[in-house]
Amino acid sequence: MKLILTHEVTGLGAPGDVITVKDGYGRNYLLPRGYAIAWSKGAEKQVETIRKARKSREVRDLGHAKELKAELEKLSVRLATRAGESGRLFGSVTVADIADAVAKSGGPAVDKRKIEITTPIKTVGAHKVSVRLHPEVSATVGVNIVAA
Repeated sequence: MKLILTHEVTGLGAPGDVITVKDGYGRNYLLPRGYAIAWSKGAEKQVETIRKARKSREVRDLGHAKELKAELEKLSVRLATRAGESGRLFGSVTVADIADAVAKSGGPAVDKRKIEITTPIKTVGAHKVSVRLHPEVSATVGVNIVAA
């Protein structure tokens, strides 16, 4: 199945890339989540628009990405959310919540699409979150979840 990526997918590519994947993976994972659109001659014309949008959001270069990594890793991010007495959250912490908390903590503006949460954050305490700044640079940010 031939698809055009609309979001960055780890191990596959970046927005605007034309990829070929197995039918089931494309039909059951990439398309329903909006990570890709079906390839066609008409959709091929949208690739340039997607690539321009990616360029505007992308970190300028490797050196700038390393500067941002150093800034993010020394940052202490605190996020207050509703939780029960046992320390379990009502719901979970989303990447948008983390992006807002980083900005409020005085860190650089981070695109929520670049934040990766390996397991859902559903408890109070310290958690580690990965931020892909550049294809070669990834920063680890410590997020402290407290009950509101």
